[in-house]
Amino acid sequence: MNDDIEFDLDKFKAVVHYIISKCGFKDNVGRTVLYKLLYFSDFNFYEIYEESITGEKYIKKPRGPVPVHFIDATNELKDEGKIQIRKESLNNHFRYKYSSQSCPDLSLLRDDELELIDEVIDRLSDLYSNEISEYSHGDLPWRLAKNDKELNYEAVFYREPEYSVRNYS
Repeated sequence: MNDDIEFDLDKFKAVVHYIISKCGFKDNVGRTVLYKLLYFSDFNFYEIYEESITGEKYIKKPRGPVPVHFIDATNELKDEGKIQIRKESLNNHFRYKYSSQSCPDLSLLRDDELELIDEVIDRLSDLYSNEISEYSHGDLPWRLAKNDKELNYEAVFYREPEYSVRNYS
């Protein structure tokens, strides 16, 4: 599954930094929301163009898809001085908040990739973590995967209409 999709760490970091720069300041946007924005960016792009933006692998977790390289990527971005990460206490649990410290390098991203990422941000970045998690549970790639296993990019071609982004006519 997904064997022909190659992960690009630099491009993944560029997308993470870009999304944080566009909506990390929103009170509702923490790690869970970022996970889902990344997931829908990659999988929606795959549905339309039959290629992933970053090649990232996403794992089925109880709260929705989780990008495998997120923690490493954000730690590298932090070490490079590009983002800040804050751990906040909130109602008996912690949440992670991310803020951009510099303009993201967009040289690795094509216009069509940025356009789709912006569409995902516009459509989903106002949802709270529980809302976007619940929404992600309806998407076929997550529904078909077994717990703690990789989501199959190819499943996007069988999405329900409310998740599909490609014009098949």
